[in-house]
Amino acid sequence: MKRIFLAVILVVCAQVASAQYYKTDTVRGFDPSRLMVGGSFGMGFGDYTLVNISPIIGYRFTPMFAGGLALNAQLSWEKLRDYDGEIFARNNYNMLGGGLWGRFYPIPQLFLQAQPEYNSITEKYRDYRNDPVVTVKSRYGAPSLLLGGGYAQPIGMGNSAFVIMILYDVLQDENSPYRNRPVISAGVNVGF
Repeated sequence: MKRIFLAVILVVCAQVASAQYYKTDTVRGFDPSRLMVGGSFGMGFGDYTLVNISPIIGYRFTPMFAGGLALNAQLSWEKLRDYDGEIFARNNYNMLGGGLWGRFYPIPQLFLQAQPEYNSITEKYRDYRNDPVVTVKSRYGAPSLLLGGGYAQPIGMGNSAFVIMILYDVLQDENSPYRNRPVISAGVNVGF
């Protein structure tokens, strides 16, 4: 699977080596064609239900630099079952936060990204095996500094691109939702 993924990335890189997904015309002041909107959206249902909405908005300041705001909203519910299939506990996990992001494009399709962020996390655990039901609530913050890089594949004739990137939280705060694993994401940046 890893070999197929790497082969696809290499083929895509070879096909678009000279493409750009932003306008290079010099415009004084604010240029709406340099705005970028994108992010990711994910859902999963079952005993573990997840809804993730992570939009970004940014601006291409120069052909080599872009930056903007990123928001995070992740809601999840988990049903814990015993061997008989009966629910004995529920766990709710909610994360809201965001931060800034900046990209440096050494060549038009490849970029390096830095994304400092702060997330507020709430958890609620209910254990139904006791009478009365035991509920444990907690709330805490988690700073993160995501560093990494990615690839932007231009789409069509406009300023839009398919983006895939790998980031890693170098702070490794004990409350970080990104502990000890890379953050791999794919999405679309839509240009105006």
